[in-house]
Amino acid sequence: MSRLKTAFPNAHKHMLLFLGAAFVLGGCSRPSTLQEVRAEGVLHVITREAPSIYYEGLDGVTGYDYELAKRFADSMGVELRVRVASDNTEILSVLSKNYAHIGLAGLSRQPELASQYRIVPTGISAQSVVVYNRDVTRPDSLDDLTGKPLHLVSDSNHEHLLEEAQIPGVQWQVHTGLDAPGLLARVNSGELPYAVVSSNELDLSQVFFPQVKQAFFLGEPEELVWLFPLEQDDSLAKAAADFLLQLQADGTQAQLAERFYGHLDQLSYVGAKTFMHHVRNRLPKYQALFQDYASAFNMDWRLLAAIGYQESHWRPHAVSPTGVRGLMMLTRNTANYIGVSNRMDAEESIQGGAKYFRLVHERIPDHIPEPDRTWFALASYNVGFGHLEDARRLTENDGKNPDRWVDVKEYLPLLTQKEWYSKTRFGYARGHEPVLYVQNIRRYYDVLARLTEPTAPEPDESGNQVNLEQPELQETPPETQDNDGKMSASLPPELRLIPPTL
Repeated sequence: MSRLKTAFPNAHKHMLLFLGAAFVLGGCSRPSTLQEVRAEGVLHVITREAPSIYYEGLDGVTGYDYELAKRFADSMGVELRVRVASDNTEILSVLSKNYAHIGLAGLSRQPELASQYRIVPTGISAQSVVVYNRDVTRPDSLDDLTGKPLHLVSDSNHEHLLEEAQIPGVQWQVHTGLDAPGLLARVNSGELPYAVVSSNELDLSQVFFPQVKQAFFLGEPEELVWLFPLEQDDSLAKAAADFLLQLQADGTQAQLAERFYGHLDQLSYVGAKTFMHHVRNRLPKYQALFQDYASAFNMDWRLLAAIGYQESHWRPHAVSPTGVRGLMMLTRNTANYIGVSNRMDAEESIQGGAKYFRLVHERIPDHIPEPDRTWFALASYNVGFGHLEDARRLTENDGKNPDRWVDVKEYLPLLTQKEWYSKTRFGYARGHEPVLYVQNIRRYYDVLARLTEPTAPEPDESGNQVNLEQPELQETPPETQDNDGKMSASLPPELRLIPPTL
């Protein structure tokens, strides 16, 4: 991360020198901003660190806005060069001096912004939301906050709404250098009783702050935007707008939105508080086992731990009414197949769960890219490969993409309805369960990823970080296959294969 922060300290000077030289060489006909970007081969972006925009993930930098910007740069065949600002105030200052091409600030379309910057919507909407500490009185409107200061970060989406409301006695304090999670942490501790944050940032962070409650919204949902300096002509902004419309049309934008926001509503207050309690009190007993066996099967240990929590809340002696047992809740058939003799032994169970997930993951078609391939593997782990393939067929038959989780998760629940499952090979399934299962695990993983450091596998020979895309496990023994290459009855039902083509 520090490399990204320091790699661009003087880039605006180089860019201005380049623009000046291009202008001189071109005589009176100055190239457009889009032409300048392509000629230099670099798209300069300034942003801030936030889960909703840009952050360091296991496989490098990511974030909704960053992923869009990276695709935009790739579409032009140029390098994306990122400068990380401390807050929105710095982002706006850099843009006002024309020292970057695009600002990713997580701001919505506001009257004052529209007069100072060119604006392009990104496809994500958010609202300003008033939050409060659980130990203080819940406000139902701004009138209830008379004499009780609201707190907000500087250059946010919220101040203009408070100004427009013109409620006598309502005051607010702007905190420079503080981001939304920092503000939420202070509300969570009780230091600040009331604050205003963007709803998308609250969604991404609330699980970490169980004492924070949502009170009411200010204004209507507004689409978040990218900002472009007015000193530029409109060629780059128009190209960005056209590109983002293209991503909306081909489904890429919806897929990215689902990736970052599609699993955030699964933890209630009680669930979040319980999870954080178990992270502190139960996880330390098993963390080394998760790390060891995740490494052995080339997984992120936090994903394996998230599966374990979803299955049993990290209870090694858990038993379900249907007879699945242990920390990873393995069925008897699955345990026998993967060589687990004692499902109640935490180490055996975790080893078995890791091995089983890798087996399932390798049965997902190779052409499905990450992270969707992992979401499909989790769904298969829960409901069985056959039912997952049935849902993928239904998805394709209905004109949607069977290789995208955002599409397939809409069809899995249809497996509970006779008019749909009667058309499938494997019939009825409780299709709502794998959807919730995947969403829960993704949420648990998100929390663990932000609380802990990864113990990532070593890079492969090409220098790439190896995560879930690993060499296959040992081939299935010949005696477990029939003459058609399908898995025989010696496998647990959830591992039996059907032909891979849809």
